[in-house]
Amino acid sequence: MKEEDWSTTVTHATTCDPGVEIYSYGVAEENCELLFTFFYDLVGVLTNGDYVPASDLDQFQQLKVKSWKLPAFKKFEEREKLGVLIPDYLMMNGCPVRAVSLNNDAGPSVQARTTWQYPNDMAAQHVFGDRHPLNGFSRATVLSNNDAGPSNQGTLPFSQPMYEQTVHQGNGQHDPSMAQNGIPYYLPQGNILNDQGSLSAQPTPFHNFLPVPADEMITGASLTDEQTKYFSTTDSLGTLENVIPGPELDIPLKQGNWRQLLGINTGDLKQVIIACGKAVAANDMYATELLISELGQLVSVSGDPMQRLGAYMLEGLVARFSSSGSKLYKSLKYKEPTSSELMSYMHFLYEMCPSYKFGYMSANGAIAEAVKGENLVHIIDFQIAQGSQWTTMIQALAVRPGGPPCLRITGIDDSNSAYAQGSGLDMVGTRLHNVSASCGVPFEFNAVHAASHEVYLKHLDIRPGEVIVVNFAYQLHHTPDESVSTENHRDRIIRMIKSLSPRVVTLVEQESNTNTAPFFSRYLETFDYYTAVFESIDFALPRDDKIRVNTEQHCLGRDIISLIACEGAERVERHEVFGTWKARFAMAGFRPYPLSSMVNSTIKTLLDDYHSWYRLEERDGVLYLGWKSRVLVVSSAWR
Repeated sequence: MKEEDWSTTVTHATTCDPGVEIYSYGVAEENCELLFTFFYDLVGVLTNGDYVPASDLDQFQQLKVKSWKLPAFKKFEEREKLGVLIPDYLMMNGCPVRAVSLNNDAGPSVQARTTWQYPNDMAAQHVFGDRHPLNGFSRATVLSNNDAGPSNQGTLPFSQPMYEQTVHQGNGQHDPSMAQNGIPYYLPQGNILNDQGSLSAQPTPFHNFLPVPADEMITGASLTDEQTKYFSTTDSLGTLENVIPGPELDIPLKQGNWRQLLGINTGDLKQVIIACGKAVAANDMYATELLISELGQLVSVSGDPMQRLGAYMLEGLVARFSSSGSKLYKSLKYKEPTSSELMSYMHFLYEMCPSYKFGYMSANGAIAEAVKGENLVHIIDFQIAQGSQWTTMIQALAVRPGGPPCLRITGIDDSNSAYAQGSGLDMVGTRLHNVSASCGVPFEFNAVHAASHEVYLKHLDIRPGEVIVVNFAYQLHHTPDESVSTENHRDRIIRMIKSLSPRVVTLVEQESNTNTAPFFSRYLETFDYYTAVFESIDFALPRDDKIRVNTEQHCLGRDIISLIACEGAERVERHEVFGTWKARFAMAGFRPYPLSSMVNSTIKTLLDDYHSWYRLEERDGVLYLGWKSRVLVVSSAWR
């Protein structure tokens, strides 16, 4: 069997000699038949009695047909081994002429099972463009009333774009099969990604099933009861490599064949990760299951950096592919460690990954300079977390020439977060009170139990005479913007802070573009960004260190899963590059407050204790910290 690229396939097909034998593969899902030569080159497609040469297929149709080649080749190989592969057509005058009856048991015709009978010929008009009528040719049979198929809901011909909401001609109604959150459900019962079989009870969205017969559905990939429970409750991210060891697909293709078709080298983890995201983005069920199987065998939460990253990306892909992204992420939030445990993990990440320490230290440097000589200082922290940032600030203010100021900190944190649960926010306040008392700094703490988008002026308790400082450290990307809600809380918060006339506003954010990018672009950006993060951590601790594994799972893994699995308001990780943040602050009336050379030199000294591949650059008073050539974090100040 020869697997050629598309251009070669078309070349072979257009040079078929008259009388050449043609083998067909029926795709009842789309009411069509694929026609191949003895070399398995695609000749064309038959649909509703019309013939479309391969050279006339548009790009979308080419990709769709290409995905059908795998099951077609499988069937041809099986029949060839049994000695029963018989041609169905002959090419005569550039058109196929049937050589045997349509349902000849010896041939591979009409292998797929139908899920829906076209109500009229108009539905099929959308499938292909330039068609050639065949006089006297009987239309391809579409099997009906077969409950072995994956669904009895309607599907539209595959020329419709997968992410567009389709409208039926004639009645103008939206296709009721569209998925929630724009993610299509197209998994049959028994599939590895069917969460306890629950998808079958939900409305069946636009799916475009691939032509796998019901009796040939992939069954070896199904999960055990315990594994299914994992996907619904997510006991622990640490069990990932045991839960998805790489399902055994019931596909007797030669090992290299499908990889060659997908352009993947054996064992190339990076290629598999990228190809898997591409398959999910294209709603290619068949390729996705193959790639998920391959990826599951290559990743490990305790392996090298790419294996560790791949484990979390795999879990995100599984959640997205099974349309359970928001459910999985919510279960992850519910299964968070205790407040004290998470604080411990965050402190550990702070120590082993300088990008976090860099952000907090640079913000503190800007704040210390801005409040020099002031006696009443009010710091508003929009995500105080464990409050570690302010321990060093209090210690610095305690030794300030002229004595320390009266310090008041308003700590904001989502009441549903692990930091705030179990009186976590109050614990932070108590800890900061103790630090202030030991340093002789007058201190007051104001706890605001709310998410950032729920904060308004009434929560901030602004008092006359105090100098206001606002801190956005790794927080604003969690606040929904105009792409999520017309309320655009991201810009609303920035404008609200501007109305307070703050002395300085510090902004620390990851340099990544994942907010409004389409899925596959966001997927690649996530892969590139976190590759650098996991590589940098790899130089700090042994790979089998349990604290490292737990820290990566709870502090990085959940973010990766949110980026990949969730959409809309459910996706809380929405990073933007500095240029976008700069535009938002400028529109609100802020101007840059350049970080001083002293802050720059302090950060450079900090990096001396870490790997030489960390890079620090200052441009126009803005600090950029990166790993190798990848910028990870940008720190800036505004007033």
